[in-house]
Amino acid sequence: MINRTTLLAMVSCALLAACNPQTKQTTESATEPKSQTTATQSKDIQSGKDYHSYGNPEQVKVTHINLDLNVDFDAKVMSGTAELQYEKVASDADKLIVDTRDLTINSITANGEAVPFTLRETESHMGAALEIMLPAKGNSVTIDYATSPNASGVQWLTPAQTAGKKHPFLFTQAQATHARSFIPLQDSPKVRVTYNATIHTPKELLAVMSAANDPTTPRDGEYNFTMPQPIPSYLIALGVGDLQFQAMGERTGVYAEPSMLQAAAKEFEDTESMLIATEKTYGAYSWDRYDLLILPPSFPFGGMENPRLSFITPTVIAGDKSLVSLIAHELAHSWSGNTVTNATWRDLWLNEGFTTYLTYRIMEIVYGTERYDQESVLGYQDLQEDVAALPEKDEILAIDLRGRDPDDVFSDIPYEKGALFLREIEQSIGRDNFDAFLKQYFKHFAFQSITTDQFIAYLQETLLQQYPDKLNMARINQWVFEPGIPEGAPEPQSNAFVIVDDARNAWLQGKLAAADIDTSGWTVHQWLYFLNNMPEKLTTEQMQKLDAAFMLTQSTNNEIAHAWLMHVVHSWYEPALPRLHNYLVSIGRNKLVKPLYRELSKTEQGKALAQKAFEQAKSGYHPLTVKANEDFVQ
Repeated sequence: MINRTTLLAMVSCALLAACNPQTKQTTESATEPKSQTTATQSKDIQSGKDYHSYGNPEQVKVTHINLDLNVDFDAKVMSGTAELQYEKVASDADKLIVDTRDLTINSITANGEAVPFTLRETESHMGAALEIMLPAKGNSVTIDYATSPNASGVQWLTPAQTAGKKHPFLFTQAQATHARSFIPLQDSPKVRVTYNATIHTPKELLAVMSAANDPTTPRDGEYNFTMPQPIPSYLIALGVGDLQFQAMGERTGVYAEPSMLQAAAKEFEDTESMLIATEKTYGAYSWDRYDLLILPPSFPFGGMENPRLSFITPTVIAGDKSLVSLIAHELAHSWSGNTVTNATWRDLWLNEGFTTYLTYRIMEIVYGTERYDQESVLGYQDLQEDVAALPEKDEILAIDLRGRDPDDVFSDIPYEKGALFLREIEQSIGRDNFDAFLKQYFKHFAFQSITTDQFIAYLQETLLQQYPDKLNMARINQWVFEPGIPEGAPEPQSNAFVIVDDARNAWLQGKLAAADIDTSGWTVHQWLYFLNNMPEKLTTEQMQKLDAAFMLTQSTNNEIAHAWLMHVVHSWYEPALPRLHNYLVSIGRNKLVKPLYRELSKTEQGKALAQKAFEQAKSGYHPLTVKANEDFVQ
């Protein structure tokens, strides 16, 4: 493993040339970082140390979990037992330390006898350490416990908050460190476990997990699951609701409430094609089946890559497959993230940057180069916005998160900057060569959790030796350890956006009426590009003209509606304010609601609207959505 000091020393190594064949790379940009911030802030970070877990896997490591839990919708509590099987890494270790958050620990036993334990005090986002004395015999302890109704990783929905309106719904969301709120475990991505689970529910409901699910299982209130591959804690997931299943292919299918099932299956029917295409390029799929669970609109993310069963927001069911890149993204995680995992949250870009890169490639294979180009441009613009808005310390791939909530790591930096870094390597050495590298990388580190430093060491052993005239350590260090987008980085382009630019400019200059813009052949991505690149503030007349011509306030595509409502906020377009309110109270996906709350908070009238919407929606929002937005409505 190579530490940060060694990496900086390697900057002088002469391994290099143009990282981007389309853009001349200057010597200055390759050797002189934009800022020395990371050199001072990160020099003492211990690579591989998880600063967000109390666990002691270096002494005693949990390897398997047996869960037996009862789901009580009335009390909003899960209770039961978690048997933790472990191995002693250090021969003199005498205790196992696991993470908890707001758990009630009733007892801990081993071999039928009580085991001494200490539950430490809660500390901010970290929760509370649970220290368990190791029994004299055996290699497991059984914890009898119960969750809190306010568990940060569990959302309980009333029937009124579901699509069917008849039955309640439960889902968990463990990333980044929320598994500890419903299971006492070593809640670190570097600790991989297998698990079995027995889940008891009301008989009319179905339970599904990030494990082997049987679509034909009878609804009898008791469901058994097995996850044979070792996974990090943040990928343990449970959903309970009035769910039905529909197959989409030999290895793919979808679970959803009955009223949403057919629409979801139709929207995502290309999932099997995506799976086949990814296997062909990056190696065999390691998880048997790949199914989707469509969650209620309050789900805080677009999707969550829980293995074997990705959790998906219904906000991407647009009726035209225009937003299915989300499915490609969650599927790609089956290789980058689930099979090869970031060891700590500092290393998240190893999950998300690789997965975003694979997402673009999958979309190109299945839907063509034109769509690949359009989505790449939109992603690049999202990255530019984040670079402009974030402090330099948060623009770094290997981010310093010490003392912070690990949820702070989520921005377009690990996703789009990470993907752009890989795209530069691809352009430097050739796509076929880079595909071969990625295929071997996924095989080499399969079912391991690795650090940024391990990845860079692997680059040194492989690509830097194979292509010494095309890659250099100075440039790699700049991408990984310095803020911003390096000078000379690839900049995606799309010919499909030229006509959009021409139409927008002609309209803004008064040379073309909105009603006369020919949008008949436009894709959703062209619409997003059209709206996202408008001046931030438009006049009321301009907003009226656009709305009259294209009925944007009534758009049922959640991404287009979001882009339009951002203009509604900036221009305070009153006819669309009721739609803005309804949008905020009907979905909880942070990518869509957080920017709106943030912009609304900047004016007195906007904050008043935000406070009203938040107050109405809060009970239905996921705890992560509440946490992400509550400061905007104070």
